[in-house]
Amino acid sequence: MKAIKFRLIVMNFLIFAVWGAYLCSLGIYLGRIGMGANIGKFFAIQGIVSLFMPALMGIVADRWIPAQKLLGICHFLAAVFMALAGYMGMKYGAEVTFGQLFPFYAISVAFFMPTIALGNSVSYNALNQAGLDTVKAFPPIRVFGTIGFILSMWIVNFTGYKNGYEQLFVSAAWGIILAIYAFTLPNCPVNKNIESKSFVDTFGLRAFGLFKDARMAVFFIFSFLLGMCLQVTNGFATPFLDAFGQSPEYANAFAVKNNVFLSSISQVSETLCILLIPFFLKKFGIKKVMLIAFGAWALRFFFLGAGGPTGFGLVLFILSMIVYGVAFDFFNISGSLFVDQNTDEKIRSSAQGVFMMMTNGLGATIGSFCAQAVVNHFTLGKADFNELMTGWSNAWYVFAAFALVVGILFAILFKYKHEPERK
Repeated sequence: MKAIKFRLIVMNFLIFAVWGAYLCSLGIYLGRIGMGANIGKFFAIQGIVSLFMPALMGIVADRWIPAQKLLGICHFLAAVFMALAGYMGMKYGAEVTFGQLFPFYAISVAFFMPTIALGNSVSYNALNQAGLDTVKAFPPIRVFGTIGFILSMWIVNFTGYKNGYEQLFVSAAWGIILAIYAFTLPNCPVNKNIESKSFVDTFGLRAFGLFKDARMAVFFIFSFLLGMCLQVTNGFATPFLDAFGQSPEYANAFAVKNNVFLSSISQVSETLCILLIPFFLKKFGIKKVMLIAFGAWALRFFFLGAGGPTGFGLVLFILSMIVYGVAFDFFNISGSLFVDQNTDEKIRSSAQGVFMMMTNGLGATIGSFCAQAVVNHFTLGKADFNELMTGWSNAWYVFAAFALVVGILFAILFKYKHEPERK
């Protein structure tokens, strides 16, 4: 049993190490090669492919290719195309164009995004084969995914790869290792004779009937609005911190030179805040927990806008990273638990798919484009350093105001009475 847990820990570690190599540092590289105005597109594509690729790969894994082998295939292809994106950056340097870089990156992301769900399937299958309780056994294993993400961030930070195309090669290297490793994992069964289903059933579209329930409809709509916040700091926090380097006063500040390391505090906080969720849900219920998440997102953005790389400003930056754990976990994980507890078991998995589509799909995609528009409005064309940083702060304040207003509307429109005995 310990052996299978260790093997799954390695798998989860590698999956998220692939992602951590570039997710929080890609914006720095894009800004330095003159693509700062396109950061939103690079992050929006993650949401776009999340609308259909996990479902398609799930069907393939159920019917034709065992999940562990498909995991390896997807990571191999993702690694190849990420390496090609890195090669474009290496070959053309600062002259690389959007058309040379983005297509390879987009294809890589398309093959990567389904692997999170595939990894979960491999884990659940292996744990079940070992006779273990997945509810108790999987969370401690999954934590090592976040550890892999953090370690990968630290690697690109302290090597300086966060500033260039090298981070893409780091991601590709992790992916190749995982692609090989995945083929050694316990076999997941496929059912080639699985009963044919209608298009509606295959893609879980019956779960959209939940929108007929006013409370669930409101919940999903606000999940979409809160989902718009998800990729904002992933895409723009480190480019913002990097911009302080344009001033001699801040160029050598630790927070500027190690902005990705500073950002990794967010992931550490995320890991720790998971432990708070059961208590808060039982004590306060989903509505108050979600309101805490809205408030945390508003504080996250406000602290970034008001902060700076030294002195009290650095304290505000660190606070912004700490509250991220509450902002992300109290929304993402608590929301998923609410959906699980308030839907019929026959469509429970599909309902989770709708929740993910509204948040990490539509919400993150539209949020990335809107965030880019806001950042462009306040920062493009600002040659003067003080004007540029004022523009950045104003952009963060806009994001904070959005989270606050949406939170107030949620408090008014979402009707929910907490019943402690149910939690």
